[in-house]
Amino acid sequence: FLVDVVFASSKTRDEEIEKFKPKLILCPFLKHYIPPSIYENYPTFVFHPGIKGDRGAYSLEWALWEEKASWGGVWLEVTKELDGGDIYAEGEFEMRKSYKASIYRNEELKTALTLLPTLLENIKTSSKTPQIQNPIHKKFEVSIDWQNDDTKTILKKINSLDSFPGVKDEILGLECYLYGAWEEEKLKADKPKEIIAKRDSAICLATKDSAIWVTHLKPLNGFKLPATYVLKERLKGVKENRLPLIFDKSYKTFYEISCDIKDDVGYLYFNFHNGAFSSDKCIKLKYAFEYIKEKVKVVVLMGGVDFFSNGIHLNILEDSKKNGEDGWSNINAMNDLVGSILKAEDVITVASLEKNAGAGGVFLALACDRVVASEFCVLNPHYKTLGLSGSEYHTFLLPKRVGEDLAKKLLDECLPISALKAKEIGMIDEVFSTKNYQKQLEEYCQEILSDEDRFEDMLWDKQDFIEENLEKMEECKKAELKTMHPEFWDEDSEFHQLRYDFVYKICPLVTPKRLKTK
Repeated sequence: FLVDVVFASSKTRDEEIEKFKPKLILCPFLKHYIPPSIYENYPTFVFHPGIKGDRGAYSLEWALWEEKASWGGVWLEVTKELDGGDIYAEGEFEMRKSYKASIYRNEELKTALTLLPTLLENIKTSSKTPQIQNPIHKKFEVSIDWQNDDTKTILKKINSLDSFPGVKDEILGLECYLYGAWEEEKLKADKPKEIIAKRDSAICLATKDSAIWVTHLKPLNGFKLPATYVLKERLKGVKENRLPLIFDKSYKTFYEISCDIKDDVGYLYFNFHNGAFSSDKCIKLKYAFEYIKEKVKVVVLMGGVDFFSNGIHLNILEDSKKNGEDGWSNINAMNDLVGSILKAEDVITVASLEKNAGAGGVFLALACDRVVASEFCVLNPHYKTLGLSGSEYHTFLLPKRVGEDLAKKLLDECLPISALKAKEIGMIDEVFSTKNYQKQLEEYCQEILSDEDRFEDMLWDKQDFIEENLEKMEECKKAELKTMHPEFWDEDSEFHQLRYDFVYKICPLVTPKRLKTK
């Protein structure tokens, strides 16, 4: 069967639908109301991130605020009653202590995808259950009372509105929205809301009973940035509170890089906000990798809670007064990171794509000897939609796995690739189920180590490969950077406008042609 994609924001949306004449329309994670002209003429189904009887636009906010032990999602038919149509598939999950966007990206997404076969079968057989017509949620609004709210309450307020719209507050005289809250166990101050430390671009604010870290802020009419990038000179005199390069997670605080070592395997985590790798993050992760690889035989790149990696940090570049210079620095730092992994002769590397990856983040994964992914992982191995040709050794890494012709096609078409498709074309090695992903990953890594002679042969083969291809690797990187240089530095480069649109979340007025059924 044929599938077409139509952006809800497209000014030609109705015409696109009429031209395709769909038998049904699926609307996952919709932000716009569906007009009668659509749902009255086509069977239309929306995924709602709430359990049966839950209705309205603030489902997860209220679920987090009320500390629900379990939650879920439903596929229901669109009618004139908001979230009032019959339910064709429903599922539940245990509610994790996290923030709204993370629950969306993980539990809700898995629920939506897992329920798809049930939804399609029940549409076919007209199997459905009536929605419970409970009242629609009222708007979820909170503000922080720093003098009276304890740490737990402040964390819950920020988490319930993270990553949109955020909790509105005032920090050092600047009105802004707060994101990325972490509990702090050791640092304290007598005056609530006092900024007592900074670390890795985050700020630590005192509460009445302890302290919290806030990693990101968004000024009114601005865009989200690491907290220190927003506050800038306002933080004069605030000291940096450093952690070891790889934190041992021995107490509650804000950290980004950690590692678990199990039986000669190091599982290296890098939980960078939205998977964005600024220059300093690249450098820190490179040093962390080089440190860990001296202690184990296999290093597994694990990524973060919500993303593996999405490449360079576009928001920081948009904020920069020297975005050409900073962009050039960022891509070179990313290259140094990828190169250190690609040329690591004395260890076997595994990329664990349990979460999505895009642009340079895909090639960070492909720099590893083995690449595994979860069944719901989506890869976007391209750059052109942001006006970049890309680097990160991609002209070496992608053809090595899929061949020159397919590599060019993937880069030019700019389409997302599922984990199963990626394995089919040889882009990755294995796909694991989401239900017991970690167990399968650990078994996979132990299998690499199970035969000592075979493991030694793998290392010898890897060393020979690197020696034979080192010159080609560097030639590829040099050619990539030559092409990219004007994309960063020229004032008329389309990267600047496309980056602006991305950062300010300006929706396309028409559905991109690359997503249309030919």
